[in-house]
Amino acid sequence: MDLKTIKVTPKKQEILNLMKIDSVETLVSHYPFRYEENIVKPFDEWNKEERVCFEGVIISQARVNRYGYKRSSTRFKMMYDDTELDITLFNRPWVNAFSVGKVINVFGRYEGNYKVTCMNYNANSLQEQTGIIPVYNVKDGISQNDMRKYIRSALNAMRIKDFIPEDYNHKYKLLSKHKALEEIHFPTSKVQLKHSIRTLKYEEFLKFQLQMQYMKTLNHKVLGFCKEVDDSLLQAFIGQLPFTLTKGQDKAIYEIIEDMKSDKIMYRLLQGDVGCGKTLVAAVAMYASYLSKHQAALLAPTEILAKQHYHNLCKTFEDSDVKIEVLYSSLSTKVKQDVLARLKQGEIDILIGTHAIFQEQVEYLNLGLVVADEQHRFGVEQRRKLLEKGDKVDFLLMSATPIPRTLAVSIFGDMDVSTIEEKPVGRKAVTTTYVKEDSLRSVLSDILQKIDEQDQCYIVCPAIEKNEEYEIRNVEELYKSMSEVLGRKYRLALLHGRLSSEEKDQIMNDFLAHQYDFLITTTVIEVGVDVKDANIMVIYDAHRFGMSQIHQLRGRVGRSSREGYCYLLSATKEEEAQKRLSLCAQINDGFEIARADLELRGPGDLLGIRQSGISGFILGDVVKDFNILETARNDALHLLKHLQEYPDLYDFVMKKDYTSYLD
Repeated sequence: MDLKTIKVTPKKQEILNLMKIDSVETLVSHYPFRYEENIVKPFDEWNKEERVCFEGVIISQARVNRYGYKRSSTRFKMMYDDTELDITLFNRPWVNAFSVGKVINVFGRYEGNYKVTCMNYNANSLQEQTGIIPVYNVKDGISQNDMRKYIRSALNAMRIKDFIPEDYNHKYKLLSKHKALEEIHFPTSKVQLKHSIRTLKYEEFLKFQLQMQYMKTLNHKVLGFCKEVDDSLLQAFIGQLPFTLTKGQDKAIYEIIEDMKSDKIMYRLLQGDVGCGKTLVAAVAMYASYLSKHQAALLAPTEILAKQHYHNLCKTFEDSDVKIEVLYSSLSTKVKQDVLARLKQGEIDILIGTHAIFQEQVEYLNLGLVVADEQHRFGVEQRRKLLEKGDKVDFLLMSATPIPRTLAVSIFGDMDVSTIEEKPVGRKAVTTTYVKEDSLRSVLSDILQKIDEQDQCYIVCPAIEKNEEYEIRNVEELYKSMSEVLGRKYRLALLHGRLSSEEKDQIMNDFLAHQYDFLITTTVIEVGVDVKDANIMVIYDAHRFGMSQIHQLRGRVGRSSREGYCYLLSATKEEEAQKRLSLCAQINDGFEIARADLELRGPGDLLGIRQSGISGFILGDVVKDFNILETARNDALHLLKHLQEYPDLYDFVMKKDYTSYLD
């Protein structure tokens, strides 16, 4: 259903499209990322840094202070509960809206000393605005009120069918789909909000498990032919590699080749710590595919990583006849067409690329193996599209995020798991230091000494630009301030996800060529980026990252013979966050980090910010919600045996109908 049907203006539609909301269906699936409780309390019950809401009267003339581009602060005084309060709003410089004597509602944060930072204000009935209030991720031009208004209109206009079968709804005491959507967007109570989230999580997991388990039944069918791999040629290739394989690599290669030789489709997860040599194992598998006269495809999550894989594999196969190419969206049309033509003719043995390699126009002559790097970044449909591009296509998924066996089974069915536990010989551990402040001051001299010794440094921040509502380090301001202090002697670069692909590639290539000493960046460098001289990393606001993500990030340093150093900066007073950061400083093994991360991650605060799960579900988290995930897996296995009794599910599984549940 088009957004026009709920009277969204063309200008607002453009902004919603940037938020990946292009229909009424995607609108109602844009769930709140957190909730706020608006409770009116007397002033003497307020606590510092607490969210407050109240109705008061303006008692002083508003004054505006302008600074920077389109930035300002507006200040005035209000009277509430016989108390005079200093009110500050950011980037709303309209003085006439705050005339003396006007009564308004203020929603904000109490800073102590009678000061309030106002996030929102209005003159509507305060009573109608108390309770549990959803907060959405939005872009400039779309307000929270806009989102609530549009979603309310959408829910009133839509015909929503239940996807979960009625008997399962009754069995688990779930809400109807319409009621669940009503309650997640407009909660009537904490209990009903909890029920709605539980219902929608189960539906997400059930849809995922129906597709995954059905795909597994297809993958495990006996197909009647095996790939023929000449073991002597394969061993000769392994023997000329410039590295001595570890026992874990040897074992993984044996398991993969045996799968490829069998008459069943391989569906194997290859997991191991950062830097354990998974890509080399994948290279051997791709060479085996080449020997069996089949093409191979390597799927990477980013263009930077796709190009890096391309250059590394070109070196690995430089003494062989293997023909390698790379494909990604920003290539010119002429180059793409040339690659596609040669791929279809069988003139390319290994194709590396981003999601571009499974687009409809990409045709393989004889695809036999797909390798996916960082498997949790690719959805079921993307995997299916690639597997459908060949006959008996084997599938190898690589992950540097270790997944417990029980969890792997629930996410990927009865897939096989190969684990590399050792690190390559000569790879040194990263020395991690937890610095309990949000400044570089205490460690800057050590870092500059290492820079003077020809090391390079990543500086990682969680945000791109300043947000007035949250105290969080951002790369734009840090780049500016560090350039002013260090720019005369040291070379600094800025990297983040809003830059174009060409800009990001140029910066990374220049950093790789040691044209910069510091790279100030977001987590865009988290996966796979390999710069030998980058042996230092600083992570600002480290408490905002999970333990496994910190381990992934610091895996970017210490990738040469020199030791790597990581500094975790955080002034947080949260005990759990401090414990996580202390453990990160003590533990260097990715498997231990993963286990500790799982143990520490509790159910979370229902009214707090949701943490995203490793499998990219909208609501569901495969760690926190493992019981729901496992229940959905068992239910999917049962439903697949009785699909004829559930026509709607049959259509969904067979990919005949995706949209009828949200009309």
